Amino acid sequence: MAETTATDQSDPDRASDPAPAEEALADGRLLLRRDGPVARVVFNAPERHNAMSLAMWRALGDVAERLAGEGSVRVVALEGAGDRAFVSGADISEFSANRTDATSAARYADAVARAEDAIGALPCPTLALVRGYCIGGGLAIAIRCDLRIADDTARFAVTPGKLGLGYEYGGVAAIVDRVGPSLAADLLYTARQIPADEALSRGLANRVVPASAFASETDSLIARIAGNAPLTLRAVKAALIELARPEAQRNIARVDGLVAACFDSADYREGQAAFADKRRPVFRGE
Repeated sequence: MAETTATDQSDPDRASDPAPAEEALADGRLLLRRDGPVARVVFNAPERHNAMSLAMWRALGDVAERLAGEGSVRVVALEGAGDRAFVSGADISEFSANRTDATSAARYADAVARAEDAIGALPCPTLALVRGYCIGGGLAIAIRCDLRIADDTARFAVTPGKLGLGYEYGGVAAIVDRVGPSLAADLLYTARQIPADEALSRGLANRVVPASAFASETDSLIARIAGNAPLTLRAVKAALIELARPEAQRNIARVDGLVAACFDSADYREGQAAFADKRRPVFRGE
């Protein structure tokens, strides 16, 4: 359960209260920070290189599903605490209790899949801000995001071959869908760490930024995206989600409806007015 700075849940007026600036979940190892229309999910276990505990996986699923229902959120950024890791993988120290055999491993996999699927289903742009290690479960989270921005210390890897665990079909498919079968095979067969420059050249990272400029560059990118028309961004995101499905399962009508809503919106009129006035538009998502 979350430990929040919001009013106690017994408060009858709580539903109308603004969301807290920061919430701590999974015993503080997952943080949700808000800054206007931007939500930041922080993996907060730097002493373990932000390795994911089962509680963190469950909290991540909860947070992503909650954010998906909040129309005021325009961008979701995911990042690791400290500068040494985004997420270094699953917390292996828990495996003797939570992943002891095929049955418990299946329950663990369900929690992981729920979190990853919820990240992928977020209706607004998502960014993985990768510093240092992005390994195993960390890479699985990052490739569910729309963009992966790495600093020049980033290292990407998938290491089930070093642990003897089975890598589920859905996880393999997600890597193949993002980077193609050749790099997916390389990552999974060798378990080697791919440096940031190679990740960029092979399409795993979208941008690589010097570590010294990482915070300012990523803040600028997030602000740029958040300043664009949110209804447009949501229509684009819906199209990207549908394009990732098999053709027979695509709900193109849903995308068409979101596109039509853009043209009927006050934001569309604001965009035209701002262009005519040669000023920056102020979009309200309505």
